[in-house]
Amino acid sequence: MSLAAAVVNGELVQSEQRVGQTKTISEKTSEQASSMDKDSFLQLLVAQMKYQDPMEPTSNTEYISQYAQFSELEAMTNLSSNMDLQRATSLVGKEVIVKSTGASGESVFVQGKVDFVSQEGTKAYLNISGKKYSINDLDSVIDDNYNNAVQLATDFANSVNKLPNLSYLTTEFKDVVQNLTDVYNDMSSYQKGYLDSNAVNKYKQYAERMEQLLAAAKEQEEAEDSAEEAEEEATKAEEA
Repeated sequence: MSLAAAVVNGELVQSEQRVGQTKTISEKTSEQASSMDKDSFLQLLVAQMKYQDPMEPTSNTEYISQYAQFSELEAMTNLSSNMDLQRATSLVGKEVIVKSTGASGESVFVQGKVDFVSQEGTKAYLNISGKKYSINDLDSVIDDNYNNAVQLATDFANSVNKLPNLSYLTTEFKDVVQNLTDVYNDMSSYQKGYLDSNAVNKYKQYAERMEQLLAAAKEQEEAEDSAEEAEEEATKAEEA
């Protein structure tokens, strides 16, 4: 897009074939101020002064107004950038979900802990597992209590599912079942709210079955001890 263009009423008019419209330098300044710096603005201002109608020059007041308008927009952009950086910094160490775009253009949600925050220009980025994501891609911030509860529920269900079929359960798994019992009893009501009901019911069946197996093993052990004592007494009587 060339700066060599017509001057109308002291305004440089540029043609944009992409949209088939014409816009003045001042209009372009308003639209692009968020992505321009002072040097870019001054270049546009010089171009406007260079190509203005010498018979109807733009007044100094209008130049000042344009510069004030740009300065105001630049200040707002800087403020927004600082707020984004502060918001991103507050997320360091927290578990978040960011929404990115996959290779095929589909939406991909990534969950992870924010390791650190970086800034490039006016944009703040969240660095998660070695990759950076714009703060604008932030979808959710996960509460630590919620994350712990979900993780605990997931681990509990996985441990239950690793147990053998109920009919093949033996006392060899008593430590595993006891550990599940300890974990379940130590859970708060909030944490138990995230447990899968099927996993809980399955665990209770295993816990009940293990009690039966341990009770039967104890009875057998006591019976063997009684038999051994009776045998010892009979041996002593014979010797006497």
